[in-house]
Amino acid sequence: MTASSYEAALARLLAHEGGYTNDVADPGGPTNFGITIYDYRKYVKPGATAADVRAMKVCEAKAIYRSKYWNAQRCDELPAGVDYAVFDYGVNSGIGRSGKVLRRCLKLADRSNLVTDEVIAAAKAADARALIVAICDERLRFLQSLKTWGVFGKGWGRRVAEVKTTALAMAAGTTVADVPAVPAPGRAVVPVARGAQQGTAGVVIAAGAAAAQQAHQSGARPIIVMAIVGAAIAAAIAAWLFWQWRQQRRQEA
Repeated sequence: MTASSYEAALARLLAHEGGYTNDVADPGGPTNFGITIYDYRKYVKPGATAADVRAMKVCEAKAIYRSKYWNAQRCDELPAGVDYAVFDYGVNSGIGRSGKVLRRCLKLADRSNLVTDEVIAAAKAADARALIVAICDERLRFLQSLKTWGVFGKGWGRRVAEVKTTALAMAAGTTVADVPAVPAPGRAVVPVARGAQQGTAGVVIAAGAAAAQQAHQSGARPIIVMAIVGAAIAAAIAAWLFWQWRQQRRQEA
């Protein structure tokens, strides 16, 4: 694949990575454009804080991706589609893993993760489509083995599937539709079920309704029943607002 294809691959990667996130369930910590605070400290600013990561410019992220991921894996020299699959894998799980997996899928020794001349030659001689499938399938198996699969698995699975589809289209030389500019949860975006968002408020309302019914059955005056219902609704609203505040604090902590 030619060097100019880097921009197309990067656009798809950035769409998956999204913007700034910082979730306690993600070991990557504060992350922006997919660049973790650890990589930012390593490549741009030693001692960087979460605020520095939040203020990161997209041009800084692009420079890191080009030098430390694309060029480091010699993606310009890999076959069409294989380059994108390896690049995205390296960003998501580290080039130490993606390089070894590429070697393993090519039936080469995986004691090293370096993409050498031998690796390039083997990749060019291989069936690109079969190689892409092997890389993406291994990637999915690895992600499924992680303890955080239960939190991020849905997004990770969707991302790997989209990368596989796109990479196969690249290998076939067909037009590839743009991926949606929505981050697939996987680095620091935790999908929260709608039921969980409403759970606390629902419990409060249910308890209030039960109390109102009991008061009504015991012969309490209508004004008292209405007061109980009103208090339950107010408590439910307060609970929902507290939940929203807590979720915001988790993302910005």
